[in-house]
Amino acid sequence: MLNIIQQFTIKNEVGEIRPLKIGHINDSFIVESKNPGGESYFLQKINHHIFKNVEGLQQNIQIVTDHLRAKLIETGASDIDKRVLQLIPTKDGKLFYQGAEGAFWRVYVNIEGTHSYDAITPELAYKAGEAFGNFQYMLADIPHDELIETIPNFHNIEFRLEQFRDAVKANAAGRLEMTQWLVDEIESRAEEMCMPERLFREGKLPKRINHCDTKVNNMLFDVNNEPICIVDLDTVMPGFVLSDFGDFMRTAANTGAEDDVNLDNIGVNLDIFEAYTRGYLKKATFLTPVELGNLAFGAKLLSYMQTVRFFGDYINGDTYYKIEHQHHNWQRSLAQFKLLQSQEEHFETMQQIVFDCKK
Repeated sequence: MLNIIQQFTIKNEVGEIRPLKIGHINDSFIVESKNPGGESYFLQKINHHIFKNVEGLQQNIQIVTDHLRAKLIETGASDIDKRVLQLIPTKDGKLFYQGAEGAFWRVYVNIEGTHSYDAITPELAYKAGEAFGNFQYMLADIPHDELIETIPNFHNIEFRLEQFRDAVKANAAGRLEMTQWLVDEIESRAEEMCMPERLFREGKLPKRINHCDTKVNNMLFDVNNEPICIVDLDTVMPGFVLSDFGDFMRTAANTGAEDDVNLDNIGVNLDIFEAYTRGYLKKATFLTPVELGNLAFGAKLLSYMQTVRFFGDYINGDTYYKIEHQHHNWQRSLAQFKLLQSQEEHFETMQQIVFDCKK
């Protein structure tokens, strides 16, 4: 590990290197300085099995962080080094280091004096809405084709449905007999859910730079408990803003768990929905009428998409997601579908909240 960190242009002599148990994709470490008060670093091993174009991934992050930094300087913001991630290049000027064993590594300056949250409240949801809305606002003038898709077709429902239909056709795990009813439910909604892709092809719905993992734990809070920095930029790439909005609602505005055994626990948390929407629309002033009109639809879309993905993996025999028991992906599928049904039931209320918050 010491040999890896020494490949980067760090300022201080390396002290303790501590592993962090965060995230599910990359291995992360804090690299302390031997000098008291010296700059510390955030070292990550990049999962190149998921992010296959590491050079493109790192270039995306550099473009985005440079753009954010320039915007912050332009507005006279304070504590800029705490407000945007800073990549440390290698000694030969690259944005990553590939070790002899083939692994890819990167280093950020560690942002000290911050904390994050996993649990959500309406107050935190409002602050998260402001933070992600402002993040998209500052990136709204980057042409979407300047960045690559770090995971191609990540939030493309037409592509996800193709994968799903291939899984159904193969029926590799022989699980369709008892689950065909959910296949029918998915197919009955497919045309509606592909609407954003059609609007994009018609030139009515723009693609913008999205975070694509809008969870409350992907932002850092300062000592005053205010959001200060959006982190985990691996999935920052072109997409529809309604996907980012919808993904937060799928994960945060759910009264139950993503894999809840008791489906009666699951429903739309309208307090969280309203608080996030209010904060988001305060900052996301760039939205077109089509984007605004489809934000609530984005919540349904992302719950539908995750139902498709969990269920497709279950049909395939659990080849993608880690599972805790034989029918875990089926349990997840049912929970996500129940959330979708609740969102459909409350859709008019969700739409009205969006329009009321925009006034």
